[in-house]
This record gives sequence, structure tokens and C-alpha cells, in this order.
Amino acid sequence: MKKGKHYVDSAKLVDRTKLYDLDEALNVCCQTAKAKFDETVELHVRLGVDSRHADQQVRGAVVLPHGTGKNVRVIAICKGDAAKAAEEAGAMLVGDTDLIARIQNEGFVDFDVLVTTPDMMGQVGRLGKILGPRGLMPNPKAGTVTPDIGRAVTEAKAGKIEYRLDKQNIIHVPVGKASFGAEKLSDNVKVVMEAIVKAKPAAAKGQYIRSATLATTMGPGVKLNGAKFGG
Repeated sequence: MKKGKHYVDSAKLVDRTKLYDLDEALNVCCQTAKAKFDETVELHVRLGVDSRHADQQVRGAVVLPHGTGKNVRVIAICKGDAAKAAEEAGAMLVGDTDLIARIQNEGFVDFDVLVTTPDMMGQVGRLGKILGPRGLMPNPKAGTVTPDIGRAVTEAKAGKIEYRLDKQNIIHVPVGKASFGAEKLSDNVKVVMEAIVKAKPAAAKGQYIRSATLATTMGPGVKLNGAKFGG
């Protein structure tokens, strides 16, 4: 596939044979962001685990110190005091069976995060076929199924991101916008990497962090020195 001119120019800035330290990698990444929009910086981490085994799953959530740079649309499915707390925390939409019906019958998925309370999970669980493939299904490990719904809304809006393995044993997460600059992006990346290292399954053998790469939306990958993160 032929690459665009901006990509080709950006690729010249990257030494593909080199493992970069974090700050240098982010400086290069920010230089490669040549698109007309504010590109997202993404982190891709390949782990030495096998996601097919339940005891080797790596999944969790962290709040990025500087957020994602995105206006996060949060909806809450809950009742009573929890619904009031969700509204006060700034949820875009709050409802219970009416919101479930809207998702189920109208295919409404125009949001970024869905939070709910444990007592509603029995009904929300029926939305798995709609929400699951889009990565919108709430999960206790990600903090999106919780009695403290106000906090869940606040954290999601502040830049809480979920990380989880894909079938290739890679975690893909946004760590901010190119406009943040290297210093803020560095804070965000460190928080994510620390969480991933801390989440290392006991069953994982050998080298845990196999590779880590940073890239902007339209730019080339910049390889990180994963050993610096204790992997």
C-alpha cells in the first residue's frame, strides 16, 4: 500500500533500528504529527502472555493525569440516588429501563463510556451483543460497574481509560494528544505502563513486556525501550 507524503516525511524522522527512551520517543512522536487535526498519541504494548488462558488475562483501568484530550460522552444506567449522583457528576444521559430499551431497540451507541450500578447489571448484561463488539460493555474491573456511580462518571470524564489484551496479546491505548507536548504525554504513558507492569499475571513466564511502541494517528511507530519500565 502506498503511503502518503506526510507519512513518508514523518518516517524519515524515526530510526527503526533504535529503542528510544520515553522522552526522546515522545519528542519524535510530536514531530511526526503533521496532520491538520490534533492527532491522538497511542501506546501499543505486546506482552509475553497468552490471552487464551483465563489466568493470563491483563485488564484494568487508569486515570490519565492529563486526560485524553477528548470530550468523553458518559451515560449512566441507574436508579434513585445513584441517578442523581450521575447527573450531578455531569453524565450526558441518565436513565434505567428507558435507556436500556433505547440501546436495545434503536441501536443507540452514540457515547464513549457506559457506567452502571451492580443492581442493574442483570438487565444491562442483555445488551452484550450490541455493546461488546464496540468495547462499551461495563465491567467491574474497569470500574464501570460500581455503587459509586458519581465517582465513575467523574473519572471517565477526567480521562480514565481501560486497557485490555487483544487476541494478539497486545494492549492498545490512547495516551493523549500530540498538542500536549512530550512532558504531559510522558506522565500519562508512565501511569499506563506502571499499571500494566503491576497487572502482570502470576502465570506469566519469561519476558513480560515484549515490545512497546508509540505512534500518532497518522504517523509511524516509534519503538520504546520496554526494559526501562521493569518489563
